Amino acid sequence: MKTDTDVIVIGAGHNGLTCAGYLARAGLRVTVLEARDVVGGAAVTEEFHPGFRNSVYSYSVSLLHPKVIRELELNKHGLEIMERPAGTLSLLDNDHLLLTRDDAQAQAEIARFSKRDAENIEQFENEISEVALALRAMATEAPPNLGGGLRDLIGLLKSGNRLRKLSARHQGILVELMTRSLGDYLDMWFEGEALKGVLGLEGVIGNFAEPYQAGTAYVLLHHAFGEVNGRTGAWGIARGGMGAISESMAAFARSRGATIETGTPVQEIITENERAVGVTTADGRTITARCVAANIHPQTLLTRLLDPGLLEDGDRRRIEAYRSHSATFRMNVALSELPQFTSMAGRGEDHFMGAIEVSPSLQYIEDAYMDARQHGWSRKPVISMQVPSTQDSSLAPEGCHVASLFCQHFQRHLPDDQDWDSVRDQVADQVIDTIDQYAPNFKASVVGRQIKTPLDIERDLGMVGGDIFHGALHLDQFYSMRPLPGHASYKMPVQGVYLCGSGAHPGGGVSGLPGHNAAREILREHRA
Repeated sequence: MKTDTDVIVIGAGHNGLTCAGYLARAGLRVTVLEARDVVGGAAVTEEFHPGFRNSVYSYSVSLLHPKVIRELELNKHGLEIMERPAGTLSLLDNDHLLLTRDDAQAQAEIARFSKRDAENIEQFENEISEVALALRAMATEAPPNLGGGLRDLIGLLKSGNRLRKLSARHQGILVELMTRSLGDYLDMWFEGEALKGVLGLEGVIGNFAEPYQAGTAYVLLHHAFGEVNGRTGAWGIARGGMGAISESMAAFARSRGATIETGTPVQEIITENERAVGVTTADGRTITARCVAANIHPQTLLTRLLDPGLLEDGDRRRIEAYRSHSATFRMNVALSELPQFTSMAGRGEDHFMGAIEVSPSLQYIEDAYMDARQHGWSRKPVISMQVPSTQDSSLAPEGCHVASLFCQHFQRHLPDDQDWDSVRDQVADQVIDTIDQYAPNFKASVVGRQIKTPLDIERDLGMVGGDIFHGALHLDQFYSMRPLPGHASYKMPVQGVYLCGSGAHPGGGVSGLPGHNAAREILREHRA
């Protein structure tokens, strides 16, 4: 059958661009259709105040897989990733917990609060890293489908063999991390509230859950998958903001012949005899293709762009009940000066090249969650701050800075007939006031701000429920269950339709792996 293109990729977020890059690299004709006027999805950089630029949504680099960086030649196409040289500064009442990259310093700092915790931290980190590395290898492979055929059985055996190589002790640790709550797991290791608070923040990023909810310990592993410039577990920033990742991916795809159209929403996926044969765009065009790869939320794909009547009843019920709600509130602020944290007076500025967090205890995290459950948003939010302009001076005028604020917990749907457009500034003021309690100059130093509520994230990016991961990373929406049992290996229930976004394995974050893995499945089918 003659077609306009071999593959249509819906959505030019980083996973769509990754998928397109691999397909074009293999010689396929690829057309990428992006609804917005810019490529990148959540990985974009904007000027949000005159002279101030920053990453708008995603803001840190760690999960971007080195295989994707190497094979798509991202460095050649302009990407530079800088490792954050500092560690983590956790802000406490009249004190702080400063964990640098120096192991001796970190242990001494932890010992200020608990000698036992200082003795345990190295073993804790080693065990998390060991298990994370085993799962990391599985992240580059398609999950076996439940009830599938021979290939799925082989995949299941392969995955089992990877885990079998873990020692019996590490297999037990994996089971604990997959089933226990974050709070129970940290309580088993540590007694100091400050340390548990800073470690607990990793378990609530993009996860609307309280720390003692079963299964939340797994997120510790998800955030330990990454590396920066060969350093496992490190975090960094992209020079020029996260948009530099997307721009380099788009440049590679175009260099291999891919066509990328922005400002082109897809209205519908066209099917004939229950197989995708192309799309119609919002401007009325029909574009035919051999298959369609969708870098969009799985609910949008299966219930809006496709006729839900094509799904079996069980699949339709499951996708309609798919949980998508990460309770994330993002802000970028333009600063006339760096925050002056009271507890860090006279300590220099090195700590601004790492993470700065307001998460002093597990109880604080739990209170933030319960507050959001009852009122819609936390009055004392969990906050992770980064000041990338301390490493990348191109982001702000000389002497000034930009800060990224990633905040939890903020429900997408507010109670009592409230709406986010009416309360956005009130909530943003509360976030700024929270930081001002630790740095009394902070509020006065804010000369501009960009607010992204959960509703903004949903409207801007099509992330249902404002979920930055395209669906909760809980056990029943993980691995072979993501997004639907029987359809976890990127092939959707309709022939010729593939899911290449974060709603597929291995989930959210700027990794490129859903796009990479989906491209491999498409190429396997194309060559069959």
